[in-house]
Amino acid sequence: MNASIVMPLSGVARRLIADQIIEEAQAQEALQLASQQKLSLVSYLVQNNIADGNKIANAIADEFGSPLFDINALSKEAIPVELVDPKLIRQHHAIPLFKRGNRLFIGVSDPTNLKAQDEIKFHTGLSTETILVEEAALTAAIARYLDDDEAAFGNKLANLDDAGLEDLDIEAVDEDSRHQEDTADVDETPIVRFVNKVLIDAIKGGASDIHFEPYEKSYRVRFRTDGILHEVTRPPNNLAPRLAARLKVMSQMDISERRLPQDGRIKMKLSKTRAIDFRVNTLPTLYGEKIVLRILDPSSAQMGIDALGYEEDQKQLFLDAMHQPQGMILVTGPTGSGKTVSLYTGLNILNTTERNISSAEDPVEINMEGINQVHVSNKVGLTFAEALRSFLRQDPDVIMVGEIRDLETAEIAIKAAQTGHMVMSTLHTNSAAETITRLLNMGIPAFNVATSVSLVIAQRLARRLCDNCAEPADLPQETLIEEGFEEEDLASANIRRPVGCDKCNGGYKGRVGIYEVVRITPQLQRIIMEGGNSLVLAEAAEQAGFNNLRKSGLRKAAMGQTSLEEINRVTKD
Repeated sequence: MNASIVMPLSGVARRLIADQIIEEAQAQEALQLASQQKLSLVSYLVQNNIADGNKIANAIADEFGSPLFDINALSKEAIPVELVDPKLIRQHHAIPLFKRGNRLFIGVSDPTNLKAQDEIKFHTGLSTETILVEEAALTAAIARYLDDDEAAFGNKLANLDDAGLEDLDIEAVDEDSRHQEDTADVDETPIVRFVNKVLIDAIKGGASDIHFEPYEKSYRVRFRTDGILHEVTRPPNNLAPRLAARLKVMSQMDISERRLPQDGRIKMKLSKTRAIDFRVNTLPTLYGEKIVLRILDPSSAQMGIDALGYEEDQKQLFLDAMHQPQGMILVTGPTGSGKTVSLYTGLNILNTTERNISSAEDPVEINMEGINQVHVSNKVGLTFAEALRSFLRQDPDVIMVGEIRDLETAEIAIKAAQTGHMVMSTLHTNSAAETITRLLNMGIPAFNVATSVSLVIAQRLARRLCDNCAEPADLPQETLIEEGFEEEDLASANIRRPVGCDKCNGGYKGRVGIYEVVRITPQLQRIIMEGGNSLVLAEAAEQAGFNNLRKSGLRKAAMGQTSLEEINRVTKD
């Protein structure tokens, strides 16, 4: 935060400081960030876990002499759903509670939110009065209310006319021309509203991918949440062509082409300040086109390196390698293991006015100001290799290559790393040692690999245990030692198992990274130049003190962040 900018402290902020719920510096920073994100101070503090919502609500109630209402005691049926537009509820973070005569009582978490009161009064024609509600309970009630408003969408399509999802602002994004087409004016059919509902549900549920899958006698839609696929709905099979056509129109694909795979992009504007991007791919199958949408989260790279799950020594290795003037950092792992987020987190740290940063990706997943991002397109001859050649003519400091797929790209990237540039890229391999052998197998001379590669990160994503319901796992010590735990570490280990509650998915909520971070030491360089295989390299890396994926995973399990079952799922000896 810029220390010169001092926001005037509201009555709410002053009271929270006086009650020692937050400090003055925290209040100043929170006010500034809340203003940027168009949130109230209360919403920002609770959403970011800066202060306890109940304490805030009680302090506000005392300050304003307003009673605190328990919204959970109110039945859903009592809420006058027909009176207030869902858009206003989302926009102002306020919910109608009950109507008495000509007066409408609305629940708010911040009584200073006069704009909400005025706008709802204007749109309803009723006198409005605010009632104080705890922030987390209010958020949950709004979610329930809006879900109920869209309840007609489940597995049945009969009542879609009541849902009111026509007003979503959806744009098709042409990757080549950046032309954007507003399709909101044609959003008038049940199919359109069904697709919009699926997209909204995926965003709300924290899904990373949406799968639309046609089969001979059925059609299903699945979400990938926390790395695990689960079925959400089965629309009628005869709707398959119409669903495919709708998704292709939204992403500006050729709807007449059903024999070849296509790529596209959708931008969904949820509000003036929030938009979600979807990467879309179609694949012709035996019974129609399977369509997969990847939900791109632009905020994921802003989380900071501490949120990714690196251990302290691993984080330091990554930071040291990034701040070297030249060299190559390779991030490796299967699809969906968070490689791009790791790279962009690093780029975000390096993204200063002093550095010229260029990236070549297919496609560009995360938009970041300050980085010159190039969308690679083989259709027009702009390959990774061509983009890299152009970068080297533009005085770069840091180069990011989305993926090293062939010998030509690898050669140019290595030459760039050898001539005073920092190069960051990804590779599809299983471990750090296999990454080196993969480069050698591509045809890169061992000398070039040994002298250019400075750091290799292999990573996986494991589901994080829900803190609300996870309980200690009662496992025999012999079993734990067999799994790979060290006997001396078991005394302080906090191994937990999933239970499941209403706040998580089967005992898990969110994901945590598991990393193998290997710095290429002089010893490893000698092994590479001598033509050592991946087994020799892995053994040498372990002797040098670099934990492999299995050990890093077991350490996460011992810390209670994830379960042993989950570690066994994502890592193998």
